[in-house]
Amino acid sequence: MQHIATQCLSFFRDLEFLTFSRPLFLAFFVLVFSVYWLTPSYRLRKWWLLVCSYIFYGTWDYRFLSLILISTLVDFQAVRGIVSARSNFARRAWLITSLSCNLGILGFFKYFHFFEESTVQLLNACGLPATSSTLQIVLPVGISFYTFQTMSYTLDVFLGKLEPCRRLTDFALFVAFFPQLVAGPIVRAKHFLPQLLTQPRWQSVPLRSCLTLFLVGLIKKSCIADQVAGHVDPVFATPELYAASAIWCAGLMYAVQIYCDFSGYSDMAIACAGLLGFVLPKNFDFPYFATNISDFWRRWHISLSSWLRDYLYIPLGGSRGPGWYVARNLMLTMLLGGLWHGAHWTFVTWGGLHGLALTVCWFWRRWQPDCCAGKFPVARQLASMACNFYFVSLLWLLFRSESFETAWSITQAFVLCSSEGVRLLPSYLWLAFAGLAALHAASYRWPVGKVVQALPDWLVFALLPLGYLLAFALAPVGAPPFIYFQF
Repeated sequence: MQHIATQCLSFFRDLEFLTFSRPLFLAFFVLVFSVYWLTPSYRLRKWWLLVCSYIFYGTWDYRFLSLILISTLVDFQAVRGIVSARSNFARRAWLITSLSCNLGILGFFKYFHFFEESTVQLLNACGLPATSSTLQIVLPVGISFYTFQTMSYTLDVFLGKLEPCRRLTDFALFVAFFPQLVAGPIVRAKHFLPQLLTQPRWQSVPLRSCLTLFLVGLIKKSCIADQVAGHVDPVFATPELYAASAIWCAGLMYAVQIYCDFSGYSDMAIACAGLLGFVLPKNFDFPYFATNISDFWRRWHISLSSWLRDYLYIPLGGSRGPGWYVARNLMLTMLLGGLWHGAHWTFVTWGGLHGLALTVCWFWRRWQPDCCAGKFPVARQLASMACNFYFVSLLWLLFRSESFETAWSITQAFVLCSSEGVRLLPSYLWLAFAGLAALHAASYRWPVGKVVQALPDWLVFALLPLGYLLAFALAPVGAPPFIYFQF
């Protein structure tokens, strides 16, 4: 019996529901979608979505469902305690209970080995003998996303910005809603919970827009990001073997890969939610068209950057106060933002460098007079975009590298255009980069959604199946998972 149970669990894990870019997920979603809209009772519909969300997450590792349940129950009860508390001390105690539980779970599963190894290295450097434990900890997929999501609910209720959720099932669905569960967008309770109070109507579902958006996300992931990964990964694995031109190409193409991979997931998540009658927040707004680093963070991973702004940067004091005070707030926010991405010093350093750049940008805008105001506006904007893209791509090298040694080797070649390696990447990658840049610019000028809206229904629904078939046909065999699954 135990053997049969093990085989069944292994089968469900192999289904890979978590990967939106696999045809099997579409079969899963069609089942969810059909039963959902055919069920007359809205209450039963929400139960159906909740069960499917738990199944969706459980196919990765059913054991970690307990973490989502613990987080859900603790935060739901903590908010009830905050609302019913008769003293500020009791309210703060319930808030601390909620935050401690969430951060404790996140800290143990994601950062235990990071802090342990850092402590061991520090002790060894001081001449004190110390060794790391042999404890094997598996990182639960999506834990950083749903932890921030539930924390925002508790904080908003505590600050009086949100009424508490009355139904446990509604709150559980907010936490576990499968389209955005494992890689965002990070949804705020004040944005999602009110949607659960009103039964969505089938007639109001933007079917054409959602199917198109999912296809766009699928193309970004399968036809661009996964194809690029096959050329980028070997360069980062052994950079010493490649010529400077190859490293340059790999660095620029990784910027393309991570954008298409992550924004592709966000597009598909937003589309799936829209097909079920829910609206998720926009997560990307053409970030590589940003003219400075501050503008970049208003466009990149918007749900995370706005979360850090509202719950960390502004409570620290934001832009109020003297310059050193603002610099401190920016650095702390981005250092923690880097740590959120991964338990490694490369991520912390990446966040710190972004914080330093934001600080320089803040001082520059306040102290440096714009001597060229009104002169050559188009040229200045294009130059600003190019410089900002180069800087962001340069920091992506550190983000992608598994060690400082690899990052330093690649960065030297990227900046100095020199390398002892001789291997080259196919020359057509440069043409592909130029073509993708032109396509990206065209989609900025003529958004895909507006173009599709201008087409007749019969043409759109005739082209969509062909688009899906083409996207699946062009997907490489053994494609890697979404990059942000590891966070």
